[in-house]
Amino acid sequence: MNYFRLFRGAALVGVAGFAFAAGSAQAQTVWRINVSMPQDGHHGIAIDTFAEEVERLTEGRYQIETFYAGSLGGERESIEGVQLGTLELTFTSTGPVPNFVPELSILDIPFLFRDYDHARGVLDSEIGDELLTRFEAHGIKGLAWADNGFRHMTNDVRPIEAPEDLNGLKLRTMESPVHIAAYREFGILPTPMPFPEVFAALQQGVVDGQENPLSVIESNNFDEVQQYLSMTGHVFSPCVFLMNLDLWNGLSEEDQAHFVAAAQAGAAANRERVDADEATAIESMRADGMEIIEDLDREAFMEALATVNAQFEEEFGAEEVQAIRDWQP
Repeated sequence: MNYFRLFRGAALVGVAGFAFAAGSAQAQTVWRINVSMPQDGHHGIAIDTFAEEVERLTEGRYQIETFYAGSLGGERESIEGVQLGTLELTFTSTGPVPNFVPELSILDIPFLFRDYDHARGVLDSEIGDELLTRFEAHGIKGLAWADNGFRHMTNDVRPIEAPEDLNGLKLRTMESPVHIAAYREFGILPTPMPFPEVFAALQQGVVDGQENPLSVIESNNFDEVQQYLSMTGHVFSPCVFLMNLDLWNGLSEEDQAHFVAAAQAGAAANRERVDADEATAIESMRADGMEIIEDLDREAFMEALATVNAQFEEEFGAEEVQAIRDWQP
């Protein structure tokens, strides 16, 4: 037997196999997506579903690596990374978005949306589609809207039953100029900070409280460091899938459609999780010892913001604000 010839043949097969594997690796594009929340929550399920759908729809040509709990930065840093191209994708609440797309502050106006059906309907309509296009002038592609949820206030000082109870409380807020202006009108001392820092800030008394949707409050164990939850529902907080615009423009039309479809699937999974979490969160946190104030005079809170809401209408356009308020399916 010619062992030299046998060895040489095996080596050639090995080289060919390596070349085939290398070619396959080059054909697959790996991009990253980051969220500031834990994996086991409504942000995590959004990007997990998105990643699965991208890989399935593109038949493995694109793979999305998922990162959780701010491991690649907080929401503002992630949006900046997407804009600069140092991060390919993110899924974020809209709190820091106005730092990049100021006109989208319109979505942060308190009491703009009546309920979940109204908020989701607006964002899935031509109004929401048009708002997504506003990212493009800033180097970002908006793929799909999803939910963070209606925001409620927690604190460790006193129960909030009326607007005047808010006076003097130091609350962590998102980096939203509209939120900050509204909360100051309530007499709150707003304290913007990145989300990954919030639990420690509450635990150490750096701030008295915070405001977030029920699913965020529960999944991040804020009930362990906050005594009171008031169901103010003062702001609906959307989430959005964002992608670097240059990468988007480099996709074929077919793959662009795949990425949008994957984002919409992620949004659907996200909304299902928000609904499921909210169905159980109140009783779960009450059982853990949190005092929950549900009987609030919502109209009183709205009236307390009448002056600042008039300013918002002047800033964003009364017609545009009213079109959102009046939207019907």
